[in-house]
Amino acid sequence: MKISWGTAIVLAIISFMTFILYLVISMTTDKNFNHDLVTEEYYKQELSFQGKLDRETNSLNLLSNIKASVENEGVVIYFPENLNYEDVKGSIFLYRPSDKELDFTIPIELTAHQVLIPAKFLKEGRWNIEIDWSYLGESYYFKKEFTY
Repeated sequence: MKISWGTAIVLAIISFMTFILYLVISMTTDKNFNHDLVTEEYYKQELSFQGKLDRETNSLNLLSNIKASVENEGVVIYFPENLNYEDVKGSIFLYRPSDKELDFTIPIELTAHQVLIPAKFLKEGRWNIEIDWSYLGESYYFKKEFTY
């Protein structure tokens, strides 16, 4: 049996479309491919983006900014030594871009100029840390990516 050029082109297009449909259906229904956003309320957060930039600028204008270091016992966050740690308020948000189930928030309750986030809360891999804090009525923001 002989297949003409027109028939061959139509068969090729139909088989290509079938293949693409198969890929789309298998990718959207397979639980191994979890397509979560970093945040559920993305657009709501974008509206407050300028405020976050202003708070980050305030942090950069301090004599010394927050420093975060990865240690064996966990992540240590150092607040500026020239500030009275008792007046620091806010929260520390750690999120894992690859798994939102591991995200958590810690309120800032300082007893010294540093905070330790224990290793038992941190799974190996990439993490983002966001510290939204205030000192004597002025708001500050710090963010950093790290690998634990």
